[in-house]
Amino acid sequence: MKTIKNTMIVALMMIGGAAIAQSGIKKPVFEKQGDLIKGTYYYEDGNIRQEGTYKNGELHGKWISYDENGEKTASAKYNSGEKVGTWLFWEGDKIKQVEYRSNQIVSVDDLSSESKLAINED
Repeated sequence: MKTIKNTMIVALMMIGGAAIAQSGIKKPVFEKQGDLIKGTYYYEDGNIRQEGTYKNGELHGKWISYDENGEKTASAKYNSGEKVGTWLFWEGDKIKQVEYRSNQIVSVDDLSSESKLAINED
């Protein structure tokens, strides 16, 4: 019984993989950049969904997410898999600023995109 179940799972995964390949979904692209690996993930139409870097298999450095129209929706920072620094989330005319330290939320602020805010994301 277990063998039949495992065979069915493998068959469904293969069918799903074939469907994705046929639908034209662009697979993620990974490229080496020094000691980092840059990952770029895509929407079905080929627009970038998310991009950022890995180090030793963990999220590391800056990550940016985009909506289907190419507008930035989030900017995040990781250090060896831990959330750190200032994260920004755009929602229409509002910006949510979340501060992380050692993978813990330290503060959350709601900002307006119309305010005189200088955002340095580097």
